Amino acid sequence: MIITVEARHGKDVPSLHPEDVLAYERDQRLRVTDVVPLQGEHAGLELFLLLDDASNTSLGSQFGDLRQFIESLPATTSVGVAYMHHGTVDIAQNMTADRSRAAEALRLPLFSGGPSPYLSLSDLIKRWPGNSARREVVLVTSGADSLGGTVPMNPYLDTAIKDAQRNGIVVYAIYMPSAGHAGHSLWRMNWAQSHLAQIAEETGGEAYMLGFGPPISLAPYLEDIAERLAHQYRVTVQFRPASKASLHDVRFVTEVPNAELVSASRVYVPTSR
Repeated sequence: MIITVEARHGKDVPSLHPEDVLAYERDQRLRVTDVVPLQGEHAGLELFLLLDDASNTSLGSQFGDLRQFIESLPATTSVGVAYMHHGTVDIAQNMTADRSRAAEALRLPLFSGGPSPYLSLSDLIKRWPGNSARREVVLVTSGADSLGGTVPMNPYLDTAIKDAQRNGIVVYAIYMPSAGHAGHSLWRMNWAQSHLAQIAEETGGEAYMLGFGPPISLAPYLEDIAERLAHQYRVTVQFRPASKASLHDVRFVTEVPNAELVSASRVYVPTSR
C-alpha cells in the first residue's frame, strides 16, 4: 500500500529506510517486508482529476491553476480527466502522458452533477484497470449528496471509501461549492465538507477547503498535492493468514525525527493460499 511522508514542522520532509517503518493492525505489530521509495524506476503514477458537473461557475476561473498543475507533473505520471455526471462518470480524457490533451479536456460544468459524487467516484474506480503504477484521484466537488442525506452514516460515501481502499487508491478532496440550493445551504455544506474530509482521511489523502466559499486559487492546494506525491513509498506488510479476503485495519508509525506517516486506514488482504 501507499504511504506518504510529511514533515511535522517546516518543509523539509525526511527520507525513510525500510527499518524506519512500523506497522500495526490495532495493537498487533505486523511485519514490514518491503519499503520502496516511489521515485526513479518506481515513480509510475496514474492520476485522475475528477470534477463535479454540479459545481458553480467559479470552477472555470481555476482552469489556469489546473492546467499548470497538469503541465508540472513529472514525465512518469499519466493524467486522466473525468466529470461526475448523474451518479456515473464521464471520462473526458483517458490516461495519457500528453499534457496538452489532458489540459484540453477541461471544460465548464454542465450544472448536472447528479445525486451523489460518491457514486461517481465508485464508478470511476470500477472502470479504472489496475497495474503496477500508483493510482490517485484529485476530487473537486462540494461533496453534497442528496441520496446519502446529511447524516454521519452515508452508505454511498462508505462504499466509495471501501472501493478506494480495496484498490489502493489515494483520494485528495478539494471543496468547490455547488450550483443551486446545495451551494448555499449551511446545513448541507457542513455535512458535505465532513464527508470530503472523511474520504481523504480514510484513503491516505488530504482535504482542502477554505470556509464554505470557493477557493481564491487552487494553486496552493495543487502544490501541496504535488509535494505529497513526491514523498510517497510503497510498503508491503505481512498479515496473519486469513480464510476470507477482506479489508484490515492498518496504521504506520515511525521514530524518524520530524516525520509523520499518512496512509489509508484499511488495506485489502486476499485469502491465504
